[in-house]
Amino acid sequence: AGVLRVNDLEALFDAVSTLGQLQPITGDRLALLTNGGGIGVMATDTLKYKKGTLARLSEATLQKLNAVLPPTWSHGNPVDIIGDAPPQRYIDALSAIMEDPGVDAVLVMNCPTAIGSSTDAAQAVLETVKKRPSHTRRCGLLSCWIGEGPAEAARRMFHEKGIPSYETPTKAVRGFMQMVRYRHSQAMLMEVPAGMPETFSPERDAVKRIIAAALNQRRDWLLETEAKAVLAAYGIPVVPTVAADNPDEAARVAAEMGGPVVLKVLSSIIVHKSDAGGVALNLTTSEAVRQRANRMREHFRQAIEDVSTLRFSIQPMIQRAHAHELIVGMHVDPQFGPVLLFGHGGTAAEVIMDRCLALPPLNMNLAREMIASTRIHRLLTGYRGVPAVDLAEIAFTLVKVSQLVCDVAEIAELDINPLLCDPQGVVALDARLRIQPADGTANQRLAICPYPTELEQTIRLPDGLQLLLRPIRPEDEPAFQRLFASLSPEDVRLRFLHPMKMLPKNLAARLTQIDYDREMALVLTENHGRKNGELFGVVRFSADPDLERAEFAILLGKEKTGLGLGPMLMRRILDYARGRGIKQIFGEVLNDNRPMLALCKALGFKRRRVPDDPGVTEVSLTL
Repeated sequence: AGVLRVNDLEALFDAVSTLGQLQPITGDRLALLTNGGGIGVMATDTLKYKKGTLARLSEATLQKLNAVLPPTWSHGNPVDIIGDAPPQRYIDALSAIMEDPGVDAVLVMNCPTAIGSSTDAAQAVLETVKKRPSHTRRCGLLSCWIGEGPAEAARRMFHEKGIPSYETPTKAVRGFMQMVRYRHSQAMLMEVPAGMPETFSPERDAVKRIIAAALNQRRDWLLETEAKAVLAAYGIPVVPTVAADNPDEAARVAAEMGGPVVLKVLSSIIVHKSDAGGVALNLTTSEAVRQRANRMREHFRQAIEDVSTLRFSIQPMIQRAHAHELIVGMHVDPQFGPVLLFGHGGTAAEVIMDRCLALPPLNMNLAREMIASTRIHRLLTGYRGVPAVDLAEIAFTLVKVSQLVCDVAEIAELDINPLLCDPQGVVALDARLRIQPADGTANQRLAICPYPTELEQTIRLPDGLQLLLRPIRPEDEPAFQRLFASLSPEDVRLRFLHPMKMLPKNLAARLTQIDYDREMALVLTENHGRKNGELFGVVRFSADPDLERAEFAILLGKEKTGLGLGPMLMRRILDYARGRGIKQIFGEVLNDNRPMLALCKALGFKRRRVPDDPGVTEVSLTL
């Protein structure tokens, strides 16, 4: 939602101060201006720790600073103007820094000294801001006056002028990074998600059969072979795995595979196989497999009542140079429902604790954000002769797991560890999957409503052409912009109630990135699976929180007018609104939009003139 998250009460108040006073910034490059070298270093360390960017001053800026500062100044960022700095030195240095196009914000700091006045220094900064309003609008300004007495008075002066002020460098930098994160979150809301790398058609029926069979046997955990079959049904690459009923059969399977193999116990009772001693790696002969399988039977004699029933799985030993081990998982949280996990995998995953969480459903942008928020991401991008892995394939795997969780309500826990990745792609070496009888549909347990696939429908036109009627996706923004560009100025005026030469990006994003819970937009598009297919029409409604009333809107391209698509779209959205329990649907129509008024009349809408705008008629229908 673009909300800024804080970890404690102090950070909350700092965030309120920063977001309430600091002008919106365009980047994360921070310049530090200080009369004390120590606090400059402290601010720099905090900035680096919080993954901020220390602005690189241009050569022109450095020359300006050389001309107005003493020879002993720091000659770089942080700009240390020395402890004896008079007010004029603050004015000269700040003026030069704010003119630098490579600086997005300036943090001005002051240490109390016996030589300079903290209050006078603050007044000098405020005078500079007053004289250079254009620079202040472009370049954000924060302040940090350390100490009490005069410093407290200075901080009050800054607050009165709408400039955030902090007591320590750490708080100041944290405030700046809060604004950076807030800006980033807001920008992410406007991003058009990348399309899927390829067509993704999961075999849902196969997964349902596997899970139903396990539930009929009253099992909580799928066998490894079953869990891998579920992943394979959703297009996630898995290592070939064969089950064996006894050590002799395990040896035969290993001989047929050839080469080194991995032997594992295959049991719904033994979940953490590595911890329990149920995994043997790099077995090179069939006899070694037989012997190790017999030893595993003896090892688990106390854990399993009839050890003769203990089965095994055999898979090739996958050894890839420069491969990384990842973990992908899911757990059901009591409040938020299914939560996805991604991070550093392998047997040391619980020790390294490099992971991030996200709520499904995921698109490619959100999946990439998950990957980028982990420490292992820096290794995945390549280093010291080690090639970068296929990040797009990792992101696509996260999207597939997200879709699996959104489709199957019986999945209570999922663990793919390790998920091996390298430049050639990914492969799941092991998988655990816990199931339980579903209490409701898969969508009902999600915190965020997923794309409603069930609303997709093929429409056949009188000329035989087939179109696809489906809910809008965030990826439709470019096509939506093209649909808008195809409209005449009069069409735009009738649809948006006022002239518009272009559709602003934030509005286009708002119209395509919808909340499927309280909003719905159905689009008509081509029915042959193109990723960037054209849109021919859009009908939508947006409901209030209690679903009492919803406002509708419809947009139809010139290319498909006269085919009865307008009435068809209106009936579809009215049927859906009725099914959602919405009591009344309404809209505003210009009085000279006679075709729309006629359509509303045919559908049974009532008409009412808008008192504040005589050129507009409100139409409403009780559902």
